[in-house]
Amino acid sequence: MKIVHTIKEVRDIVKGWKKQGLSVGFVPTMGYLHEGHGSLVEMASKENDRVVVSIFVNPIQFGPKEDFSSYPRDLERDGKIVEAAGGDLIFNPSNEEMYLGDFSTYVDMNGITEGLCGAKRPGHFRGVCTVVTKLFNIVLPDKAYFGEKDAQQLAVIKRMVRDLDIPVEIVPCPIVRESDGLAMSSRNTYLNKEERKAALVLSRSLNSAKEALLQGERSAENIKSMISEILTEEPLARIDYVNVVDSLSLTEVVTIDKSVLIAIAVFIGKTRLIDNFIFEV
Repeated sequence: MKIVHTIKEVRDIVKGWKKQGLSVGFVPTMGYLHEGHGSLVEMASKENDRVVVSIFVNPIQFGPKEDFSSYPRDLERDGKIVEAAGGDLIFNPSNEEMYLGDFSTYVDMNGITEGLCGAKRPGHFRGVCTVVTKLFNIVLPDKAYFGEKDAQQLAVIKRMVRDLDIPVEIVPCPIVRESDGLAMSSRNTYLNKEERKAALVLSRSLNSAKEALLQGERSAENIKSMISEILTEEPLARIDYVNVVDSLSLTEVVTIDKSVLIAIAVFIGKTRLIDNFIFEV
């Protein structure tokens, strides 16, 4: 397993692989990896001859009051996780390598970026689309792997690849959870002991909603109310959003009569966590 820091190095290595007829899988990350990221690398390793993992904390997807400077970073630790999961190459560029001083070209999207996380984080998905497009152009993978925990991001990337005819297959990967149900996230490291316990309210509220749906509840408003009521019982929790949306278009639904995404974002203390599940009628 090798770590490189320049675009030229990645391109040269991937070009060599492709000359040998090898397939290339790609896992884009912001680092501080956990078992969830490891599962993406493992799946990519099973389905491809070689796997590239990018580790880049992308500055243009953070808002001015968000945690870019404090976002956890540990390349040595990340390298061990990638190697153990079957990765072959880590691309860890600097900000200057990815964005020249006079950088002025962005990839943007309307519609599905405007609700859920996009409603409270203006410019976030422009940053995501721009950096992922650049990474696809640099790595030229056959397949790219994204976690279903970031459901809106996954939907945005799928749409972008479709709309721009980018020749890469997007592979969704299931949410990986801690043994007590908390969805794995690099931001979980921000939680103190009391907050970590309080964070379980996210999965607990979603499990209650899932049970109600299995028992026949079909009102989106009732499902949202049920989730919100459970979340507000936790003193350390502050709701950002609770939504029930069409799983493809991400538009809000009134009656649950097709595939829907039930998605929540909740602040536990100062840490913003997200979780979701898809329900198929």
